[in-house]
Amino acid sequence: MLKILLITASAIIAGLILYACKGTRDTRESTNLPWLEERLNNIDHQLKELAQPSLRGGIGAIGYRSKSRKNANHTEWIEINLDKEYPIDEIALVPLLYRDSKQGFTANAFPLSFRILAGTKANQTGTVIADYPSTAHLLPRVAPLVVKVPKETIASWIKIEVTQLGARSFDNRHVLQLSEILVFSGQENVALRQPVKVSSNHNERLTRAWDSRFLTDGSLPYLMDGAFREKSVAYVSQPAPNPSLTIDLAESTTLSGIHLHTVEQSDTVPQAHPGNFGIPLHLKIEGANLPNFSDATELLNFQFESLDDIGPLIMWQLPETHCRYIRISDANPEHDTFQIGFAEIELLSDGKNVALGKTVSGTGTLQPATRSLDVLTDGYNLYGEVLPLRTWLNQLQLRHNLETERPTVIANLNNRYEKQKANLKLAAWLIALLVAGGIILLLIQKAARQRAIYETRERIAANLHDELGANLYAIGLFGNLAKQEVEEHNNDGNWSKLMQYTDNVCDLTKETGATATYCTNLLASKDIYADLSGEMRRLADRLLADMHHTITITDEEIIKTLSPRRRNGLFRFYKESLTNILRHSDAARVKTHLSAQSGKIHLSVTDNGTGVTEPPASLKRRARLLSGKLHIERPKNGGTQITLQIHPKKFLSLESWNWRNKDN
Repeated sequence: MLKILLITASAIIAGLILYACKGTRDTRESTNLPWLEERLNNIDHQLKELAQPSLRGGIGAIGYRSKSRKNANHTEWIEINLDKEYPIDEIALVPLLYRDSKQGFTANAFPLSFRILAGTKANQTGTVIADYPSTAHLLPRVAPLVVKVPKETIASWIKIEVTQLGARSFDNRHVLQLSEILVFSGQENVALRQPVKVSSNHNERLTRAWDSRFLTDGSLPYLMDGAFREKSVAYVSQPAPNPSLTIDLAESTTLSGIHLHTVEQSDTVPQAHPGNFGIPLHLKIEGANLPNFSDATELLNFQFESLDDIGPLIMWQLPETHCRYIRISDANPEHDTFQIGFAEIELLSDGKNVALGKTVSGTGTLQPATRSLDVLTDGYNLYGEVLPLRTWLNQLQLRHNLETERPTVIANLNNRYEKQKANLKLAAWLIALLVAGGIILLLIQKAARQRAIYETRERIAANLHDELGANLYAIGLFGNLAKQEVEEHNNDGNWSKLMQYTDNVCDLTKETGATATYCTNLLASKDIYADLSGEMRRLADRLLADMHHTITITDEEIIKTLSPRRRNGLFRFYKESLTNILRHSDAARVKTHLSAQSGKIHLSVTDNGTGVTEPPASLKRRARLLSGKLHIERPKNGGTQITLQIHPKKFLSLESWNWRNKDN
């Protein structure tokens, strides 16, 4: 029994330990410890490969601002008209940034609720291609918001309708503010320098940095800071009259756009230059198929009106022209000497930079050793790799999303680690409990074995006292009777009773020997008193030969199913009862009744002797060894009735369980 309890307890506690230690598993990914650890590693790995949201300095165009409102629930809109119908892929909204004293740079007055519509000349109503009932989950942010457009969207105009305005920081009035809007068809920003209509315009007269036209001028508040840290210093020529740069594309190519990365304005704060260093203020770009440009076509002739038109990245769409050579020069004849320089020049054909790795030459320039012309088309600037515009903006948004997710993942990880720590602590306590429980059970088992040994000794002592004592008493009694017979019949020669007494002495001697053998190995045989009913009758006939006695036994088949230990104990109890009657009662009649009913064994021995009120100690001991209940009462007509009740199927102690298993 103890072994079963120990195994059961061990299994239960082991199950609890496994449950406590499993705390690393969950069906939900957001709380699954291995998934969270892998997700954090993936985030950190991705962040290393993404562009940084480095912000430009100096002065320049800020963006667009609507009229201010007291109430946020006011509708403002921006509409961009494209030069023709395009298949639209993505739309990027670049927030207007401001410096917060606590958070650093962040979006200012970004729309709180808006939707985007797209249409054509034939569809002036338009179709909703994106809807943001709330942007609370997108803020705060520095990165652009890149909106995926449904496939097969064709548009010649884009409209942004804002139904809930954000609040600007310095006075909490509600306005619509954006720095730039880019509309991508493939890799090409088809909204570049396209006309813009707005519901209202900022009316401050003190600055020219706010205007709706700045929404599509291609001037972004970011520096292109690629993840790959190989870098190159911008090319800047020596002062010379009418300097120019020529790029040989190696073959005639259809061009549609140009990106000029301006010379870094130093990496100090404040900057060393206002931002226009090395840029011809009257920029002229020509394309040709002959190296002497005798067949030149003017692709761009642009006059910079102010520093507001200049940023770290200047972009133009070009009329689609098939040419091999591109020349960039200053068209202002008043400049006797001028320095021309750029960090990178990208020539776009269907959104792809075809100038990458191509040869660049200059006229009227002296090339410093540290600022080679090759850096103009090497694909790098001072900060790292020059990325395609759409890829760059997507990386900035992805970085924002990952950096927003990362603290949540770390918080969940820390929470899981704390739970795991608590579970491990619980597991440690459970292990300690298991060890302590095992020790306790072993001690109990040891105590049970000691108790079993004690009971065995007590049972052997009882057998020696009751059985051998009774037998020796009977032998002495029969010896006295034999002596009397010798004296009475010394002359007549009738020795029949003497022979009977002698036979009884022999029988008792054999029985005493059997009892001694039984005491040396109490549980050696399962056949001891197999015929309990017969043994009890024979015992009564032998001990109560001179008395009137009756014995009634019912349910003998049930009694035969008792274990040898219980049969033996029951027989010993009965014998001790008869012995006490012989010794102390002076009875002439004895009645015995044994039955098995309702799962109980009931034994009663009644005599007509002098009667007793307290059971002898030997009977108490026998009843205790049988885990039975002993009652002694005096009937109305005199004498004594001894009653014993036992429950063979009721295990009152661990010891009785052990004895029963040994017996069986």
